[in-house]
Amino acid sequence: MSDLFVNFLSNTGYFLADYRHVIMIVVGCIFVYLAVAKKYEPLLLIPIGFGIIVGNIPFFKGFGLGIYENNSVFHYLYFGVKTGLYPSIVFLGLGSMTDFSSLLARPKLMLLGAAAQMGIFFTLLGALALGFLPKEAASIAIIGGADGPTSIFLTAKLAPHLIGPIAIAAYSYMALIPVIQPPIMRLFTTRKERLIRMPDPREVSKKELLIFPIVATLLCCLLAPTALPLLGMLFFGNFLKVSGGVERLAQTARTSIIDTATILLGFTVGMSTQADVFLNGRSLGIFFLGAVAFSIATASGIIFAKIMNLFIKEKINPLLGASGVSAVPGSAREVHLMGQHEDPTNFLLMHAMACNSSGVIGSAIAAGVLWSFMMV
Repeated sequence: MSDLFVNFLSNTGYFLADYRHVIMIVVGCIFVYLAVAKKYEPLLLIPIGFGIIVGNIPFFKGFGLGIYENNSVFHYLYFGVKTGLYPSIVFLGLGSMTDFSSLLARPKLMLLGAAAQMGIFFTLLGALALGFLPKEAASIAIIGGADGPTSIFLTAKLAPHLIGPIAIAAYSYMALIPVIQPPIMRLFTTRKERLIRMPDPREVSKKELLIFPIVATLLCCLLAPTALPLLGMLFFGNFLKVSGGVERLAQTARTSIIDTATILLGFTVGMSTQADVFLNGRSLGIFFLGAVAFSIATASGIIFAKIMNLFIKEKINPLLGASGVSAVPGSAREVHLMGQHEDPTNFLLMHAMACNSSGVIGSAIAAGVLWSFMMV
């Protein structure tokens, strides 16, 4: 009887746990705390944080329990991450929620979304300098776009063994936008620049809204065909929204479909951070490079807006450059709040959303370009 009891105890997670599991479970609890108590992107951090907790409960290998074990339930759920299925579904829902009218009203703001992608290419060089292989460096660099689904999609294609740390880094920085971006915005702008008021955008016609997703699909996907799984779904979802004839489909895409994909994506990404796979020096390097990438992307957008102001009569508030990253709508909201802090009557949200939505497109194109280059 005592032998049976000893065998039972030796099979429990209490017996199998070591300090690495404890560290990761604490990290998961911190994510959940930030989501619940601080309201930092709860739709992202709650599934990821709880996934980290569940994924780091130790178990005997071979029981078909872990996310990396063939034929386990979690392994099948993880299939959507490894193949890029979940990111594509998220882009479908994102397209059905996005209003491109502010972007169409002021197309020049699209340049700020493109400028913010500089963080990707600077970080690519940095990752290569630190000894990461080219495909790994490209996967790390895409964190600079501040787009979790795009980061996961590209990493699944180029460096699937790094999905865990890259996804956690990308979503962490997306959630920490209220902490990371404001100091950079203040550093690179003067109060006079932050007070610049943007004129009300012109009214965009229904015809423009209908034509845009079709034209954008052709232009973007002909330029970077490897971005089709993301941008094809994004613009398809947007056409469902603006067409007016399939509201049921658009409603489903922006509610139940994207919610389901977000839950499964976040939870399985969190589970992929098993302590024996995740806790190593490379993961710390990825977190460092991700922070650098996101900071450079934010600064690049702001600096480019200041450069644009040298050549145009109607000045752009440089804060808008910070919303050129793909973190929708977090970075746009942060830009708006910063402008309101300086002048409560200055409303930058719609203009920031124009840059934000162009950043989504820009990061997906950048991912497609990197994928095509790395697969040659």
